[in-house]
Amino acid sequence: MKNIIFALIILIGASVTAKAQYTTSGKIEYERKINIYAQMEEMQDMGGDNGWFDKIKAQIPKFSSTYFDLIFDTGRSIYKPGREVEGNPMLKMFGGGPATSNVVYTDFAANKITAGKTVYEQKFLVQDSIRKIDWKVKDEIRTIANFKCHKAVGIICDTVYVVAFYTEDIVVSGGPEMFGGLPGMIMELAIPRLHTTWTADKVDLVAPVATDFAIPEKGKKVTEKELYETVRASFKDWGKMASRNIWWTVL
Repeated sequence: MKNIIFALIILIGASVTAKAQYTTSGKIEYERKINIYAQMEEMQDMGGDNGWFDKIKAQIPKFSSTYFDLIFDTGRSIYKPGREVEGNPMLKMFGGGPATSNVVYTDFAANKITAGKTVYEQKFLVQDSIRKIDWKVKDEIRTIANFKCHKAVGIICDTVYVVAFYTEDIVVSGGPEMFGGLPGMIMELAIPRLHTTWTADKVDLVAPVATDFAIPEKGKKVTEKELYETVRASFKDWGKMASRNIWWTVL
């Protein structure tokens, strides 16, 4: 009996050790889901043609899903478009968004971000410090991709509310797009005003190789603030639609 108990202790210890070794690097697949109907309702409230919107809604699903990969270790991460899925072509009119082709490289050691972004055919190369968000950790806990996650809330662009669920079991302070700064990996991110969520649906705990981290190089070099000012000037005549386009751009 003692031998059996001793063997179980060894197995449990080995399992914990293996987890500790693999939670410092890996690959996360995020599903980005956009509520298209909610976006269309906003456009209707701004004075759109209700009849036209109703016809479109009858031809498309409520949600649009796209996939992104985050490859990481303790020193760096890279977020980029993932696997492609077939979908309704009409969804591109509403669900794509300027952030569809974003590539974000984060150097944790140097506290720097390099992000390649395309805004209506114009390419930008954002080079800046890692974004700082004044996160407030809440009591809510949920399980995402088999990881225990804690809730945190924050603000971007002065007024845009962001909800994150992060896990302390992956000891890298990263997440989708340019989000991070929590005591662990962000496994789910929600921006209600964009009707959009990013949710980790698969985690491969394997060590990346150097070629995984191809740093973006093309585009007009700007800081995060300069990008914000540039797109705000570009969308100044878009009325109420301007804010949503700006938020998408500076994610």
